[in-house]
Amino acid sequence: MSYLQVGKSLTLPCGMTVKNRFFKSAMSETFADNDHQPNALHVNLYRKWANGGAGIVVTGNVMVDHHAMAEPGNVVIEDDRSLPILKKWAEAGTQNNTQLWLQLNHPGKQSPRIFSEQPVAPSAIPISGQNHHAFNQPRELRTAEVKELVAKFVRTAEIAQSAGFTGVQIHGAFGYLVNQFLSRKDNRRTDEYGGSLENRMRFLVEIYQGIRESCGPQFAISLKMSVTDLDLDGFSEADSIQVAKKMAALGIDLIEIAGDNYENSELGFSGYAHMLNQLVNVPIMLSGGFRRVSTMEEALGRNDAALIGICTPMVIMPDLPNQVLNDQYRAFDLPLTTGNKHLDAKLMSAMVTSYCEEQAKRLAENKQPQVYSNGWRALAASVALHGPKGLVPRRRV
Repeated sequence: MSYLQVGKSLTLPCGMTVKNRFFKSAMSETFADNDHQPNALHVNLYRKWANGGAGIVVTGNVMVDHHAMAEPGNVVIEDDRSLPILKKWAEAGTQNNTQLWLQLNHPGKQSPRIFSEQPVAPSAIPISGQNHHAFNQPRELRTAEVKELVAKFVRTAEIAQSAGFTGVQIHGAFGYLVNQFLSRKDNRRTDEYGGSLENRMRFLVEIYQGIRESCGPQFAISLKMSVTDLDLDGFSEADSIQVAKKMAALGIDLIEIAGDNYENSELGFSGYAHMLNQLVNVPIMLSGGFRRVSTMEEALGRNDAALIGICTPMVIMPDLPNQVLNDQYRAFDLPLTTGNKHLDAKLMSAMVTSYCEEQAKRLAENKQPQVYSNGWRALAASVALHGPKGLVPRRRV
């Protein structure tokens, strides 16, 4: 089916050619060892995804600081001791002419209390919302500490490049630290990293510029943002457009826009992405809710996106891109439920996360994924994998 737009190659600003428009977006694997290092499970899982046909595969959350964890089982990359296993991971994940990018993250105040007695943040503003009880009061980062964190992001990117990863993704979505700096609600600093939007985006800009300077013009650097973070009083749509324009002007290679559900969006997801795609001369990747080939083709054809992000379906069919391109794919949904609509609304994120982690681990162990709809079973799988930590809220909502 070579006539499909999703099967066409794309050349990024850095000169990297991506073999097709499939982008396996980040999903936390959460099976690092007790020292937060990657292992053979990561190698095996990413070999499967690479051979599954995606043009770009992005790893799950990789923390740049062992003092700041987002989830149980997160990988932390801070120094060269990780290089031997990282090289195996990169070798496996770049098979089949696949681009493998390491996702760089710091949770900021969104580090659960089970990990952080006192998390750090742009400002000492506690987390609000239904999950506020899961997070401790943060303290404000000193200016020197902000600069140290910039250096940590850069260092992790350098290690990824040395290991053979072909790019990195800066996680600026879902309320994590980069997004906290961008938000007026979370960032009330009075130094060079707070106040105006130019100052609030300085943390992100310095991370990008540090990576680009160190890793060179041919190393892919991308940014992840999300429409779910847009807030008129915090990080507005206008702010996000200015950030995208700034990063495009600096030479970012790709911007991911994560949403709720492209096929049934309540957030104006496709309209926002279409507008952004017209405003910046950088490939826009959309992730969230793609299930049907016709919808993928529509997003590409309408210039809503240049690449299609797939996440949850690829823990069930790791070769989804190959299936689509060989006319063997059949769309499916994942109707997880507790049997109670109220509980479903409250627990859906945890259920999906738990389900994906369970199936990813099965793939890594050379087992077949399991398709089921019982949300309680998914939550129980998380407890089996992580103990009680598996049910601790990981984000503010």
